[in-house]
Amino acid sequence: MRVLVVGAGGVGAAVARIAARRPFLQALVLADLDGRRAARAAAAVGDPRVTAATVDASDSAAVRELVTASRADAVLNATDPRFVPPVFTACLRAGVTYLDMAMSLSRPHPDRPYELPGVKLGDEQFAAAADWEARGALALVGMGVEPGLSDVFARYAADHLFADVDTVDVRDGADITVDGYDFAPTFSIWTTIEECLNPPVVWERDRGWFTTAPFAEPEVFDFPEGIGPVECVHIEHEEVLLVPRWVDAGRVTFKYGLGPDFIDVLRTLHRVGLDRTDPVDVRGTRVSPRDVVAACLPDPATLGERMRGRTCAGTRVTGTGPDGHPREVYLYQVTDNEESMARDGAQAVVRQTAVNPVVALELIAAGTWSGAGVLGPEALDPVPFLDLLPEYGAPWRLQERTPAVPEGIAR
Repeated sequence: MRVLVVGAGGVGAAVARIAARRPFLQALVLADLDGRRAARAAAAVGDPRVTAATVDASDSAAVRELVTASRADAVLNATDPRFVPPVFTACLRAGVTYLDMAMSLSRPHPDRPYELPGVKLGDEQFAAAADWEARGALALVGMGVEPGLSDVFARYAADHLFADVDTVDVRDGADITVDGYDFAPTFSIWTTIEECLNPPVVWERDRGWFTTAPFAEPEVFDFPEGIGPVECVHIEHEEVLLVPRWVDAGRVTFKYGLGPDFIDVLRTLHRVGLDRTDPVDVRGTRVSPRDVVAACLPDPATLGERMRGRTCAGTRVTGTGPDGHPREVYLYQVTDNEESMARDGAQAVVRQTAVNPVVALELIAAGTWSGAGVLGPEALDPVPFLDLLPEYGAPWRLQERTPAVPEGIAR
């Protein structure tokens, strides 16, 4: 398979290193607006199959030209979600397979933002589903770790572990610290602000999608393998928009273990307007406040040597097991930062994200995963994906938990 990766940041560079170890890869072009960054990342792989190019991801025509020039069979969008529409459209027009790890952005409801969704994550992409089907081409959206692996877990549980599913609750937590920094997000601050300060979406069978306030309904979730209890809160995330399309569940939520200090920083940024994306005038120069915040913080891809600890991504599923009794499981993957750095030179959050689209590309190259239209990970057979993860040094685990009696879940 010939692959074009748009975006040579931490995740894009890690994708190139991981893919280069797999025999399915014929060629990979790592492209970025900063051609020098792409060239450095490609050279670091040390494999002639991996080369670099320069492209402006906001220019759909330029992306399409590069798709043609690289003779790509598939394009992985590793940019931030602002650039989903132009890259997604370029791939549709070129008729090539498209993958991303974050979906088109949402816009809050103009009058009732903490009750009703406005434009939801991925709405713009799903609106083009018929066009992708007509082209006979596949757009596999939300194929990182969360969304991505978390969605695969949901589908696996529904297919193999439960007769009826009450809840699908994605829960993410970590015990990671970063030496030398009081505040240093381990993932893109631009994306972190977007998903943490937008109205979170919840799905229930008898209500459909609705929204709540950011950081609502805190709960303490006990993460496995020594990470322990972490307070998790609602944030906006794609799983809530993807899972109900293919998995019959009573309720779907996403909560993230941010911690009170992190939440205070985000609230402060919001109060003073530094989360805004629209440019403001600063002495005659137009700049986005959020871009300024991102420029003032360390690049998450460079933090690996300073990071200590582990991160856990997983999906808790409750319902009725095949034996007719209540069941609760947590399917998860823990990534240790020291091990991640030793294996791929990528910090834990970056590597945990990057592995999953490469596994998906391998399954698509083999014909094991196929389809046409705009599909989420839940639309495809989870077993081959989960079977392949250990070969990538990314094993997953299943934890049985004592089931609680669900309240207010429509059956």
